[in-house]
Amino acid sequence: MYGKGILKGLGVTLKRFVNTYVDDLKWLGKRYYTAEGLAHRSSKDASGIFTVQYPEEKLPVPEEFRFIPFLVYDETEEGNEIRCTSCGICAKVCPPQCIWIVRTSDPKTGRPVPAPADFTIDADICMNCGLCSEYCPFDAIKMDHDYEIASYGRTVYGLEDLMKPASYYAEIRPINNSIEEAARKAKEEAKAAKAAARAAKAAQ
Repeated sequence: MYGKGILKGLGVTLKRFVNTYVDDLKWLGKRYYTAEGLAHRSSKDASGIFTVQYPEEKLPVPEEFRFIPFLVYDETEEGNEIRCTSCGICAKVCPPQCIWIVRTSDPKTGRPVPAPADFTIDADICMNCGLCSEYCPFDAIKMDHDYEIASYGRTVYGLEDLMKPASYYAEIRPINNSIEEAARKAKEEAKAAKAAARAAKAAQ
């Protein structure tokens, strides 16, 4: 019969339409704008509409989600200590070449100082590959989870825009942060043990 496929397709739409209201009644107003409701609509048990009501609702991103890089700094008693030494490895490995670094110089001697005077990332060129974070030997550059950066113009981030505390990184990537902290601690302990052994040998 002609039109059978159209009627079948409309039937699926009608079923979804009815199931939406049935599911809404079951959840008694808790189906939208709650973490439980969002998890339910994302599961295989969802019936009816399962569209995320963005921007009021947002799907949680996985820990390994990658977006625009940011620079990590440690909060110490002396002040904020940026991890970046402006070595330039991230700029070298960046496939689209969207990272520009200006190294700090000592005003008296003119010699380079291991800290960036300026650090720029062009977000419109960045492909979010994460190679800069992967190759950084100081764990100074990491991939962010903040994907809401739409703008009407070109998006270029400077040093102040890119800096975020280590506590923020620990919050968005707890597993990775714990692994890195354990490795850093083991390295410091090995270094301290080596120094102690050297001091003991010199004392003999």
